[in-house]
Amino acid sequence: VQLQASGGGLVQAGGSLRLSCAASGGTFSSYSMAWFRQAPGKEREFVAAIRASAGNTYYSDSVEGRFTVSRDSAKSTVYLQMNSLKAEDTAVYYCAAGRPVLSAIRMSSLYYYWGQGTLVTVSS
Repeated sequence: VQLQASGGGLVQAGGSLRLSCAASGGTFSSYSMAWFRQAPGKEREFVAAIRASAGNTYYSDSVEGRFTVSRDSAKSTVYLQMNSLKAEDTAVYYCAAGRPVLSAIRMSSLYYYWGQGTLVTVSS
């Protein structure tokens, strides 16, 4: 599976961005999809995930209520709508595909495929 992330850019605090991640070369509907991010000097962290089957969504505490993850199976694409952005949201955002069990859906090591990352910069 190949993943291509896009949609990053520079935005002012309080603004919005929508990231996209297009998948190809596999059965998109069979994978749970997730977004992770890595800020300069920090470890990669979980942001959001959407399961393959029921489409249940999961978020980190830091983005809950501000970000929304969704998927379009017809387009084999997962989205991350980011609202009310803060300076601390500045990071490279990565999309990932895998089949983690529910209890481990936030673990990056359980995702098989990764996109190249897209940079989000939030100015304060």
